[in-house]
Amino acid sequence: MNPNFLFEATHDMYTSCLQLTGDIHEEVESQNRLLDRMGNNMDTSRGIMSGTMDRFKMVFEKKSSRRTCALAGFFILSFFILYYLIRVLVYLKQG
Repeated sequence: MNPNFLFEATHDMYTSCLQLTGDIHEEVESQNRLLDRMGNNMDTSRGIMSGTMDRFKMVFEKKSSRRTCALAGFFILSFFILYYLIRVLVYLKQG
């Protein structure tokens, strides 16, 4: 066997491994940045939800606010029922 051939083959394998490890490193860094952004977004969402729940607790502590919330819930539920009925009627009319 020719020593130059072995040297070139080993060098080619080394270069390929070096390039592969560089690509893996870039992918890992990219995934870490993505996970960091997701974590930050989750922390922000958690803060918003916590604030919303605190506001709901304050609203439900007052009896007049409970009636207002019940009325708002009734209107929202009525809207969804009407929306669903209209969708069903349109679907049946087309079919």
